[in-house]
Amino acid sequence: MVTYVAALILICTGLGEGVLAPPCDHKKFNANVHGLCLPAFNKSMETSGYQDTCPWPVVKGIYNTMKHCVDHWANASWCKGRGSMMDEVFLEIHKTYFSLCGGQAQDPPLTTLIMLIVPGIIATFFLPLLCVHLTTWNTEMPSTLGL
Repeated sequence: MVTYVAALILICTGLGEGVLAPPCDHKKFNANVHGLCLPAFNKSMETSGYQDTCPWPVVKGIYNTMKHCVDHWANASWCKGRGSMMDEVFLEIHKTYFSLCGGQAQDPPLTTLIMLIVPGIIATFFLPLLCVHLTTWNTEMPSTLGL
């Protein structure tokens, strides 16, 4: 219990920042990622035709395999987190192989947009009328009470 409280105090105060996690082992990360993960991925990507078109749906399986490999070595070498070496690896991969994949999203045709937007506008205009009708429905008017 005392150990738990001491660890909690160190975490909350930030005093244990350098104690809890060892520093990133750059050599281990680079050796394993560039020696094991990336060569297999690069070889598979050579046949994908990434220079001409976006290879994404076709290469999803090998990309996931490479991602798991890089994640594993980032965890094993403590090189994970924001602004880490792992981010640099993925940025370089995306610049090299997926640069043609950015411009595929297009706006839908105007008729589709109108069909999706107009019902919401109509409902917004008629909702107050429906609420007034429902709240005044089946109520007696003062003129019908004989006053």
